[in-house]
Order: sequence, then C-alpha cells, then structure tokens
Amino acid sequence: MTKKTQPSRRPVPPAKNMSRPSPVKAAELLLEIGVEELPYQFIAPALATLKEAAEQLFKDHRLAFQSVRTLGTPRRLTLVVEGLATLQLSMAKEAMGPSKSVAFDPAGQPTRAATGFAAGQGVAVHELQVRQTPKGEYLFAVKQELGRPTKVVLGELLPQLIAKLSFPKAMKWNTTGVRFARPVRWLVVVYGGATLPIEAAGITAGNKTLGHRVLGSSKGFAVRDTGSYLKGLERQGVTPDPQRRRHMIEEQIATLCKKAGFSLNVDADLLDQAVYTTECPNAIIGSFKPAYLEVPQEILITSMKEHQGFFSLMHKETGKLVPHFIAVTNNQAKDMGLIREGNERVLAARLADAKFFFDEDRKVKLQDRVPKLAGVTFQQKLGTMEKKQQRVKKLAGVIASTLRPEDGKLKQACERAAELCKADLLTGVVGEFPELQGIMGGEYAKHDGESEAVSQAIREQYLPRSIEGELPKTIAGQVLSLADRLDSIAAFFYVGLVPTGSEDPFALRRNATAVVRIILEGDLRIDLGSYVDTARNLVIGDGFKGGADSAEDGRRRMTEFLFERVRHYARVVHALRDDVIEAVLKQAQGKTLDLVDLVQRMKALESVTTKPEFDPLIVGFKRAHRLVEKEKWDRQPVDNARFVHPAESALYQATVDERDKLMSGMKRGDYSQALEALVRLKPAIDAFFAAVMVNAEDQAVRSNRLSLLQEVDDFFNSFADFSQIMVQGG
Repeated sequence: MTKKTQPSRRPVPPAKNMSRPSPVKAAELLLEIGVEELPYQFIAPALATLKEAAEQLFKDHRLAFQSVRTLGTPRRLTLVVEGLATLQLSMAKEAMGPSKSVAFDPAGQPTRAATGFAAGQGVAVHELQVRQTPKGEYLFAVKQELGRPTKVVLGELLPQLIAKLSFPKAMKWNTTGVRFARPVRWLVVVYGGATLPIEAAGITAGNKTLGHRVLGSSKGFAVRDTGSYLKGLERQGVTPDPQRRRHMIEEQIATLCKKAGFSLNVDADLLDQAVYTTECPNAIIGSFKPAYLEVPQEILITSMKEHQGFFSLMHKETGKLVPHFIAVTNNQAKDMGLIREGNERVLAARLADAKFFFDEDRKVKLQDRVPKLAGVTFQQKLGTMEKKQQRVKKLAGVIASTLRPEDGKLKQACERAAELCKADLLTGVVGEFPELQGIMGGEYAKHDGESEAVSQAIREQYLPRSIEGELPKTIAGQVLSLADRLDSIAAFFYVGLVPTGSEDPFALRRNATAVVRIILEGDLRIDLGSYVDTARNLVIGDGFKGGADSAEDGRRRMTEFLFERVRHYARVVHALRDDVIEAVLKQAQGKTLDLVDLVQRMKALESVTTKPEFDPLIVGFKRAHRLVEKEKWDRQPVDNARFVHPAESALYQATVDERDKLMSGMKRGDYSQALEALVRLKPAIDAFFAAVMVNAEDQAVRSNRLSLLQEVDDFFNSFADFSQIMVQGG
C-alpha cells in the first residue's frame, strides 16, 4: 500500500511576473455580461470584483496577461484583457511517496509500495526519484504537465468568473437557479477574434451585443474585438467607459451652469448615480415655481435628489437655492424640451407633496409630539424612543455642567434641546425623508419659538453624519451629539448587542468615531470616563435586561471600544506610531480620560523618540522593568543606608531631582519638558547597571536595589507605559 502523497507544484519555466506579456503568442479577450438595468449602486463594486477576480484566476491558472480593465453601464459589465497568452504555462508536478526503506527490499528491488505509487502517479518505477528530506530519503514522482490552449482553459474559468460576482440583493429568473442582481440576457466572449461559446446562467455566449435601448438597433451588432466593440456601441448610443461618462457629465453641467449664471450644489453621490444610471448622458436644465422656495431648502434639495436624482443649483453670491435644477437624462432626443417638461411636471408634484408635509407639520408643536414617542420603538431590547430621549436629556445636562460649570444657560439649552430632539421622527417630512432627521427638528423648533441655541443643537445632533462629515459648530450641538451617541453605545453594549468583526448593524463604530472627533477637534477638555459611567448607569436605571458584565468590566469594554477609535484617529490623522499610541493608552486605563490630553502626550512622546539618546534610555528602562516584573517585587521603601555603591545613591538622587520637574511639566501640560526629565535619567541608569549587580548575595542589598528599580519604573510609568515602546536592542 502506498503512502498518501503530498502534491507540490512548480512552474516550468518559472513565471517571475504573471502580469507581464507572455513570451508566446498573445491575444485579446473581451467578455460582456448583458443584463436588465442594474441598480446604479451595484455597478462600481461589481466592476472592481470582476477585475480583481479575473486577475487572480489567470494567475492561479498560469495564464500570462498584460493588462485587465473593465467597462460598465446599467446594461452591461465588460472585461477587457490585453495580451492574454494563447497557451497556459507548463509546469512540473511533484508528489512524494513512500520512504526508500519501504519502497525497496534489501536486494534493492522495488516493493509493492513503490510499484503501486508509480502506477498511481502514471509513471514507470524506474522514473521515480529518491530525495533527501528532513524525514529521511523518500520517493518522488515528477511529471510534466503541459500547458493547455488558453481557449480551453477559458471555457472552464469564465463561468467561474461570472459566478464570483455577488450583489447586496440577487434574484433567480430561470431554471438554472443562478442568482444575479438582474436577469442576464446575453453574453459576449471573443478571444483572438474568435467566439468562445461558453455557457453561464443558461446562456451560450456569442459575438453579438446590444446598444442603447432607445437609440440602438434592436438587432444589435457583431463584435470582432475591443475596437469594434467600442465603436459599435458609440454608434448605437452607448458610452461604455464610466470615467468618460463622468467627464462628459461634469462638462455638460459646467456648461449649463456657466450659461445660466448659477453654481452647482456639488454632490458626489448624485454624480455617481448619474454616471451609473446612464449609457448616453445628456444634461438638461429645468425649473420649478419660485413659490416653493418658501420651503426650507434642505427639503427641496433632498426631494430633488432622492425622488428624481436631480442636481440642485445655488445663487453664486448668496449661496441660496434657486428655482432651477439639472437632470442627467439617458437619451438624446431631437426635442429635449419634451423631456425637460416631463421632468418639471414630475418634480412639481414631488415638491407640492413636500410643501404639504411641511405646512401640516408646523400645525403641531414639537413639544406636543414628545409624549407620542412612547409609541416609537428605539430597539426591541431597549424600549422606546421616549426612554432614550429622557436618558439623553440627563446625560446632556451632566456634560454641559462639567464642560461649562459657570454657564447655567448652556445646561438649560442642552436639556431643552434633548427634551425635543427626537420629536421630529413623528413629522411628515421626516417620515418621507428620514435623512432630514434633526434638520427638520431644528427648523420646527425655530418655528415654535425655541431659542437659537436649542434649535441649532437639535439641527446638529446627528453631526457628523459620516466618518469624515461636518461636525457640530455650537457647544450645545456638540453636547447633544455626544450625549446621544454615548447613550447608544452604552445601551447596546449593556444588552450585549456589540459589533463583531466587520458586522456593526447599529453603527456603533461610527458613533464612537464621532465621539472621538467631536472631543479632539472641538478641543473639549472633559473626562470621557465619567460620562461613560453616567451613560451606563442611566441605561441600567431603565431596568433593561443586561449582560453578565460587572460594572467594572462594562466600563472597561466601553472604554476599550472608544480607545480603538482613538488609536485609529491618532494613526491616521496624526501619523503617530502604534507603540507610542499604545504606551499612552495603556497608562490611561482606569484613570481620567481626557482625550485631548492623551493625544498631546502621544505627540510629545513621538517627538522625543527621535532623539539619539532615547532608544538607549528605553533599553535601560526595560532592563529595570523586567527585573522588577520578574521578581514580582512587593513595593518596599528605598533605604539610603543600604546603598553600597555610589551609583545607587546617584540614581536615587537623580530620580528624586527629576521627579519634581516631571510632575511640574505634566501639571502644566508641558509634556516636552516632562519627557526631558526622563531623558536626563539616562546617565544615572547606565552607571547603575555598569557598577552594580542587582541580584546581590546580601538579601537586604538585593531588596533595596529592586526597590530602587521600582522607583525608576514608577517614574517612567507616571507618563506612559514605556514597556510598550519598541526599540532596537530593547
């Protein structure tokens, strides 16, 4: 019986760079997946996946190529591969068999183990090789696997490639059971000018594609190569390159704006939508009744964007909305006036609805809507929105009181804003446009006669709306946003609904990032740890069924979650070293959490790491730290009378002298001066280790030296956990 083989593969000749042109003849591959109109959000990710998956498949299957690019519209996903070798690279295939002692008898004749292994590998016994391995001498079968014609390999790979495309939502439409974002209607596969009739999604590929649904011929046209494909599509009203469509749209919009004298309300998402909803983009300008400008412009802008995909226009000088819009159509009719009039009619109906909701909403004050929040669920395990709003009010009051203890009006404004902040969820406009939460609350609060501070705080409560979005500008807005987000984090953590891996259904990471940004970019000198405790206690006080965490564990988990966002911020925004960040955060655990102060410490520590004496200093510190840690030294006072060598008293005196300077610098926030005190300890630490042996035979001397090193360890750790710092030789 043969032993189980372990196949290994090595290319022959070795392919140093699979993306370079193959030395053998190469040809062009064109793959087009023709579909019913795809949702615009699906197209760019699908094209990225198509390119990456194709490159990986070709490399894995030893198909050399020059370049891969993709094209795409709502009706087609296209892959173009230049310089694809016509022959797969050959390779040597190896398999390890039984050991030599088992494969051959004492007379040197092959045993059944050898013959069976050879037969299983398809080689003659005399072709087997004996090689030395770490386990001893073993038999190997080596056989050449010649490369197959690329068109044969593609017949296997391209259906796999199509199957690798996945979408947020997919459907089945025929008996094959294949899932795709929309039904696949045709496939084009042309390699080296010839059609490859692969099968996928129940369709056999050909060489005919279709043009624009309106501007193109219903019969389509034949494709010979990429050149004929692109020219044919252009003739049939399709611009297949998304980047070219983007450029066309931007130029058309710029021309219309210049002619009309308006400026564009720039919206990157809306531009993406225009690019990926059209094959033949044609921008037109339209108008609506100026009377609708009485409605807050956020409502009008959102209605134009969400319902119609229209760009809004602003007055160049005032920056206010004007009664005009730009639509990017997927057509180029002789009379574009008809298309413009149609868009204007549809928009007029939408704006009339928006104005109706706005007028109706203002008939009921926000204060009168608050009791109805008892019927709005915040989350199944976390009760109602009314309960959340009450917790946010209490937390906002605490934050305002500690942030500006002398400013009673700030606390009053924050509590009032928190009392009303979720009431706009019950309005018609927010029901129609959920993205206007907060914005409409601020608008209605202003209409109800609330103060500017209150209405602006309500408007800013959801800022930043994205990771890099605009932050609240007012102190009350910052307080309300912090209170709302800390309450959400505390509540979800308490009932065990925490982010796992890439899953974060309740956007807690985004909330934590917002908390960190508001504090750091707003330069708020507050103790975040105390607010974490308050937020947790308010959630616990509402009687929800929590997890098994103790109060200490719950605080630690929340703090660490927030620290993860601090790490990311310090790394990305300030380009700080990971070990520097970790040294400061480790030392901060369980203490006052002033994030502004922590980042200042990180910056000062990063700066001092560039000094030439820093790395040797840390090597000396770590030696002291390891000795104390290894001995698990029980803290004992240093006894000057037990010093044997002058280096001991010198180190002790240097520690005493520099401690005052360290503490003075830290108290003033002058961390550069504080760290200089640490750097000045280097000569004394070096002299100590050069002159004395810590583990002296005399137990009393040994104990006293360990106590001295404990003093040094404590001295360093009063600023940061320097054991986290990575240095050469440390």
